[in-house]
Amino acid sequence: MSKPSRRSRGTVTVQDVARAAGVSAMTVSRVVNGGSNVRATTKAAVLEAIEKLNYSPNSAARSLAAGEATQIGLLYSNPSAAYLSQFLIGALAAARRAGCHLVLEACESERADDQAHATRQFASTSVEGVILPPPLSEAAPVRAELEAAGIPWVSVAMGLPPENSLNVRIDDFGAASAMTRHLIDLGHRKIGFIRGNPNQSSSAERYRGFVAALEHAGLDLKAMPVEQGYFTFRSGIVATERLLDRKDPPTAIFASNDDMAAAAVGVAHRRGLHVPQDLTIVGFDDTQLSTTVWPELTTIRQPTAAMAETALNLLLASLRTQRAPDGSEQDEQVLDYELIVRESSGPPPSGKRG
Repeated sequence: MSKPSRRSRGTVTVQDVARAAGVSAMTVSRVVNGGSNVRATTKAAVLEAIEKLNYSPNSAARSLAAGEATQIGLLYSNPSAAYLSQFLIGALAAARRAGCHLVLEACESERADDQAHATRQFASTSVEGVILPPPLSEAAPVRAELEAAGIPWVSVAMGLPPENSLNVRIDDFGAASAMTRHLIDLGHRKIGFIRGNPNQSSSAERYRGFVAALEHAGLDLKAMPVEQGYFTFRSGIVATERLLDRKDPPTAIFASNDDMAAAAVGVAHRRGLHVPQDLTIVGFDDTQLSTTVWPELTTIRQPTAAMAETALNLLLASLRTQRAPDGSEQDEQVLDYELIVRESSGPPPSGKRG
C-alpha cells in the first residue's frame, strides 16, 4: 500500500497562517521554530492564527526523530543531459548515505502555469522537502507553490537567492574571471563570449566575471563579440556560427557551459579550423562531455555532484533542527571551483597576438 499523503484537501498550510496573521510564510516558520528575531506583537499574531486555524507544523522533523525514512523530492528540468546526470548521481548517493528516499519528478515546461501545476501535484505527495537544481531553482511559480504548501526547499546554483533561503552554489563571477584571465594570459585580445540562459542568475554572474577580467586587463569590451546562448548544444552551434561569421572573428570563444563549448568545437571542425591552433575554445562545468569531445575542453570544474550532496544535507539539517533559515552563513554553501586546462586552449594564431 502506498504511503498516504500528509496533505489533504482542507489541510491548513503555513501560507494560510501567514495570511491570517498578515505576515510572510518565513516569519511563521521563525515563530514555529523558536526564532528570536521576531517582534513580540508579530509573534503574538502568528500564535493566535496558529491556534485559531489549528495549524500543525511540518511533520518532517517528527519522522526524522522517530527514525522513519524521509522522502526528499527533486524537481528537475535541465537542457544539459551531462549536467543533470552528474547532479542525479550526487543526489542519489547522498540520499543513500543519509538513509532517506529521493523522489524524482520532471518539470520541463517553461510556462509559469505549467510549472505551478506540476509543483502542486508534486506537493500533494509525501515529500518533506524539495531540492531545486537549475533552472527550476529560479522559477518563481515553483517556489511560490512550495511555500504555499509549507514544504521547505533548497536551491542549487542560484546566484541571487531570496533572503533567508537555503542555497548551494559556486562563485560563478570568480570562476568566469579566472577563465577570462587564462585566455588573456595566453595572448588573446579578441575573445568571443556565449552567454547562458537569461532566466538564470548564474548566466549573468559569468558574464559579469568575463567583463570584470577584461576591464582589469585594460581591454576594450566593445571589441569582444558576445552572442546569446541557452545552455543547449543547439544554441551553441547558432552562437558560434554568428561569432565566426563576423568580419573580424575572435581568436578564442568562451562558452558559458560545456554543451555550448562542445558545439563550438563541432562548428570549428566543420569549417576546417584546428582547435586550438586556429581557434581556442573553453567551457564551464567540467561535465563528462568535456572529455568526450576532441580536443578535450579547457573548462571550469563545477563540483556538480558535490553540490547536489551538499543541498540534500543542508535541507535535512534544516528539517532535523526544525528551524527556518536565519540568514547565517550556514544557510548558503559556496563550494570551490577549479580551472582545468586541457588541449582546447592555446595562444592565438601568429599575427593575431597582442
